Amino acid sequence: MIDSMRLLATLSLLVIKTSAFVCPCLTRFGASQNKALFSYYDEGAPSDYDEQDLSPEKSVAVDENEDDAIIRDQLKRELLLLSSVSNRGEFASPEDQNVLTDLVAQLEALNPTPDPAMKCEGEWDLALSSTQFFRSSPFFLSLRAVMGDNNKAMAENAFDIHDKATTAGRVGRVRQTITSDSLVSEVDLEVGLFPGLPFRIKGTVVTTASFQAISSETAELRVKSTEVKGSNIPILNQFLDDLKLEIPVGQIFQQTQGSIPNVPLKTYYLDEGLRITRDMDDNFFVYTRA
Repeated sequence: MIDSMRLLATLSLLVIKTSAFVCPCLTRFGASQNKALFSYYDEGAPSDYDEQDLSPEKSVAVDENEDDAIIRDQLKRELLLLSSVSNRGEFASPEDQNVLTDLVAQLEALNPTPDPAMKCEGEWDLALSSTQFFRSSPFFLSLRAVMGDNNKAMAENAFDIHDKATTAGRVGRVRQTITSDSLVSEVDLEVGLFPGLPFRIKGTVVTTASFQAISSETAELRVKSTEVKGSNIPILNQFLDDLKLEIPVGQIFQQTQGSIPNVPLKTYYLDEGLRITRDMDDNFFVYTRA
């Protein structure tokens, strides 16, 4: 019970601090999804491939058959087409969700790149997600990791509350810049200033984390800081730049939990233009190279 209360306190502290360094008119920035996008996972895998393909214990496959390149290209075209017409999966129908999940699993089985987690450097745009977009950020990935398996339901409930509290906002471009030892997440957000008025405030939430590949498919993140940049209102933008309000998320975890959580990310598919990565709950994020 004490551990649960400590986790709740940490979650509350981080969310409060995140809101505190943004002026009140920006506190509704966030993802516009109404629920976890592909919440049907527990109902079983699609029937046309082995359920083991979705198991968290699976290892990365390497397809060396040159003839499969044509199949990969066809799968990617269909995946990206469905992603574009469903706003990265946000508005996909249940039938399309099944198709997208199937396409992702097939691509993972046809991965052409050995050691994909060690070759992810570059700038990537989020093209598809099986959960809320904001959960691709190291900030929220760290919150989920610190809650652990025993408190998964608590974490999911907290994310749902955050999601519903920020439904007035819209998520724009979501991108990651990865180097050999760091990952920078940038999420473009906008929200209406006053109901009924067309004017919208925009900004970018930037989260920095360390990045270390520890196996062929697995990398670990350790969050460092989060800040807001790039408001479209000159006065507000200057205000944020002058204050330089960067939240030391890593230090907060260190002070409240005794350590910064190691966040595992597993990359099962990588080629010259596409990356498929899964979080600790097996949610997948599909990125295209910018």
